[in-house]
Amino acid sequence: MFTDPEVARLVVTVVAIVGGTCVPAAAIAWIGGKGLEAIGRNPEAASKVQTAMVLAIAFAEAIAIYALVVVFTLK
Repeated sequence: MFTDPEVARLVVTVVAIVGGTCVPAAAIAWIGGKGLEAIGRNPEAASKVQTAMVLAIAFAEAIAIYALVVVFTLK
């Protein structure tokens, strides 16, 4: 499909940029929403839920950083 290596590299770079930003952003939104639902159901457990939520968001953000490293490696 992509016979020119430069075009193939550009396509892979674009896919890495889009995937590396959209997927972690959706994951962070989902984690935040579920965390707020849990706090709404059980306000007494807010500190425990918030700690787990922040940790999960940090892991999702790490995926975006890995994608950034891949993009810079491909460029």
